[in-house]
Amino acid sequence: MFEFLINFFNITLYHPLFNSLVLLYNYLPGHDFGLAIILLTIIIRIILYPVSVKALKSQKTLQALQPKIQEIQNKYKNNKEQLAKETLSLYRQEKINPFSGLFLALVQLPILIALYTVFWKGLNPSELTNLYSFVSNPGQINAIFLGIIDLSKANFILAILAGILQFFQTKMLIPKSEPGTAKASDMAQIMQKQMVYFFPFLTVFILMSLPSAIGLYWIVSGIFSIIQQYFILKKITTT
Repeated sequence: MFEFLINFFNITLYHPLFNSLVLLYNYLPGHDFGLAIILLTIIIRIILYPVSVKALKSQKTLQALQPKIQEIQNKYKNNKEQLAKETLSLYRQEKINPFSGLFLALVQLPILIALYTVFWKGLNPSELTNLYSFVSNPGQINAIFLGIIDLSKANFILAILAGILQFFQTKMLIPKSEPGTAKASDMAQIMQKQMVYFFPFLTVFILMSLPSAIGLYWIVSGIFSIIQQYFILKKITTT
């Protein structure tokens, strides 16, 4: 069973992503591996765009509904069954799926794992035997980005940049406190504020021990997310 899952993962995710990366690498001027990673990241984010937009809108709607949800929780705190019914009724009334954010994470997780595998193993010449017949074998992949950064090794600067972008990306999703709402003593708000600093720290910590190709992917993906969130959130606040 485990071997079947590995083969399924390789056929459906690892091999397509690896071949796409090599294909981009072959056709880019100068065969720049970093530019190939940037293009592949943009393509993936465009494919996932509809799902991520829906998840972001649901998340912001859920945040706006927190006062109503807390009201229901206070009213039916001693009646768990009625609490669940009223909460689900509110979700149906507002036409939102509270699990949409989780669905996006579940969709992205296998892709992230496959990409990490590509960036981790893809520079090994033996992996080039996994190329499709229509993808030319470059012989070897030069991991130098813009003639400066070796993407096969960890890079402190890229890790820090990824952490900074993660900070702004997370901060954009934290709702601003308004008069009459719960204060910072509210446990949910405390957790949200901690995540603003925890996620960037975790990002830097992880990337410091991984090939900087992963850090470059993280940076490009973060920039894409920030731009996407800016326009979607702006549209939500103006409607």
